[in-house]
Amino acid sequence: MSNVCKITPTASRDIENIMDYLAQKASLKTAERFLERINAKFKALAQFPNLGRRRDELYPGLRSVPLEDYVILYRSLRGEVEVIRVVSGYRDLKALFIENDEG
Repeated sequence: MSNVCKITPTASRDIENIMDYLAQKASLKTAERFLERINAKFKALAQFPNLGRRRDELYPGLRSVPLEDYVILYRSLRGEVEVIRVVSGYRDLKALFIENDEG
């Protein structure tokens, strides 16, 4: 069982962009609720790193878990969870990893 959930700088930027979008398109309260839900999901991933679906077709060792209209992409490494990206579930995930070679 892992107890640490690290967020990469890229994933942190993803979250900031999502929050900015939600604050502008909906409200600041909506953005704050999203942050609360994503933090709860990160805590769950830290405790249960195999919670998500395997996504080896995108990158070896990658897993994903949905959160509303978004997908959290992460991997479990040396007793910790590393969040790689947080992106729209409508996004072409294969293209994301080809373009950025992140993982």
